[in-house]
Amino acid sequence: MFHIQPRSTAFPTETLERFRDIDTSTLGHLTDFGAISSLTPVRRPLRLLGPALTVRIPHGDGSIIREALKMACPGDVLVIDVSGDERRACWGEFRAYAAMQKQLAGVVTSGAITDWKHIARLNLPVFSRGASPLTTRALELEGEINTAVAINGVTINPGDLIIGDDDGLFIVPPHRADALAEAALTKQQQEQQKRQQLLQDHPEWFR
Repeated sequence: MFHIQPRSTAFPTETLERFRDIDTSTLGHLTDFGAISSLTPVRRPLRLLGPALTVRIPHGDGSIIREALKMACPGDVLVIDVSGDERRACWGEFRAYAAMQKQLAGVVTSGAITDWKHIARLNLPVFSRGASPLTTRALELEGEINTAVAINGVTINPGDLIIGDDDGLFIVPPHRADALAEAALTKQQQEQQKRQQLLQDHPEWFR
């Protein structure tokens, strides 16, 4: 039985834009809450930013992902909680094509993916546990869309902001967004000033 909740629009566009150039490592200097460092991007360099469309699947059954792709809107990040089944791949080449047709910002799964070499060619940020030749099936047993999920102890609610780059992932809930953005932008501005000074003093370091 599928349980599907309405879409959540927790982040206004102007708030999302404030995070456009904020690095996950900057956030990692400011807070421990929301960091996910155990998932690997399929390709680098990358930048991922968008609100979460959450999916929870049972062991072996990935059929509700199809329903999530139907619901997805441009800019969404599909976040898939595989309920601890890390042996099976719930994401592959043709689901990636479907995600690109829907103009998703990216995909995050707590499990594995398959078709790595094909997905690595696409301009679609994907974070996963790794690769597996064993896949989920279309059993239509159960699943959830737009409910709270968890990856490595980090709770992700529908609409939470997902930020990903070469260093990893950060999840930012609405109630923390403004304070984190303000602190992160200030820190990055200070770091850029130091970087420019080092470039001026030691140009040979940056060849």
